[in-house]
Amino acid sequence: MKRRTLLSSTLALVAAPAFAQGGKPIRLIVPYAPGGPLDITARALAEQVQGKLGTVIVDNKPGAGGNIGSDLVAKAPPDGLTIGIAAVATRAINPWLFSKLPFDPAKDFAPITQMVRVPNVLVMNADAAARLHIKTLADLIAYAKKNPGKLNYGSGGNGSAGHLAGEMFKHGAGIFAVHIPYNGGNPAQLALLAGQVDFNIDNLATAAPNIKAGKTLALAVTTAQPSPLLPGVPTIASTIPGFAIDTWWGLVAPAGTPPDVIAKLNAAFTEALRTPATRERFALLMAEPVPTTPEQFGQLMTRERMRYESVVKASGAKVD
Repeated sequence: MKRRTLLSSTLALVAAPAFAQGGKPIRLIVPYAPGGPLDITARALAEQVQGKLGTVIVDNKPGAGGNIGSDLVAKAPPDGLTIGIAAVATRAINPWLFSKLPFDPAKDFAPITQMVRVPNVLVMNADAAARLHIKTLADLIAYAKKNPGKLNYGSGGNGSAGHLAGEMFKHGAGIFAVHIPYNGGNPAQLALLAGQVDFNIDNLATAAPNIKAGKTLALAVTTAQPSPLLPGVPTIASTIPGFAIDTWWGLVAPAGTPPDVIAKLNAAFTEALRTPATRERFALLMAEPVPTTPEQFGQLMTRERMRYESVVKASGAKVD
C-alpha cells in the first residue's frame, strides 16, 4: 500500500506543470508580428505574472492570418508550458474565411481568459472629409447615397476585420462604397493618410495616433456603447440600430490542459489584468482590460464564431 501511495505521489509530481515547480519557462505564442497591440499587451502581461508563474517568454509566430501560431498552440503538449493568443480573426473569422484550417477552433483549445477589448472606429481622411463637407456619420451616409460608388474604403485584406466591418456598415446604411484590400493593416492606414481611400474601419489602438494628430476624422465607434476612450464620438448603432462589432483577444492553452493548470494560469493573468499599472499601460493602446473566467471567454469565442459565419459568407471573401 505504501509503495502504491509513493508511486502515485511520484507520478503526480512528474505530471505537475513545470511552472508550479519553478522549472521551465512558459512559452506564450503570439500569432502576429512584433510591435502590434496584441504583441505589446502580451509582453506587458508576461512581465506582470513572473512572480506567480515564473518566466514567460513571448514567441512571435506570424503568418497565414494568425493560423501558423495558432496551430503551434493547438499541437503543443497540454502541460501549461505553451499558451497562446486567440483573437477575433483566428477564432471567429478564419474558420469561415479559410477553406481549410490545420486546427479545429472549437475543439483544439482550452480558454484561459479574455485579455482586452478594443473598439473599432470608422475614420475618414481629414482632408477628404473637409473637401466633401462631411462632419458626421449621417453626412457620410447622405453623401454616399447621393453619389453611389464615388466613395471607397480600405482594409487589411479580403476577409479582414476591417473588410467585414465595412461590409456590415454598407449593408446597414444601405450604401455602396468600393472596397480596396491592402496587404495588411499598416498599408491600409497609409493609403487612408495618402488620400487613396476615403475611409477605413480600424481598431482604435491603431487609429488613435492619427485621430489625435488631426490626420483622420473619427466619425463613429463600432461598439454598442460609446467609448470613454473617444469622448463625444457617437456609435454607429445610434444611426444603424443593432450595429456592434469590436476587436478582442485573450489567452488559450492546448485542449486537454488539466483544469487545475488552467485555474492557476487564469488566476495569475486575471490578477495582472486588474492592476492599475495594466489599465494605464493598456489605455495608451486604447485597449480595455477584460479579465474573465475560462468559461466566459470560451462562450465569447463560440458566440463570435457563430456570428461571423453569416458576415464572412455575405462578404464573399474566401482564402483557399
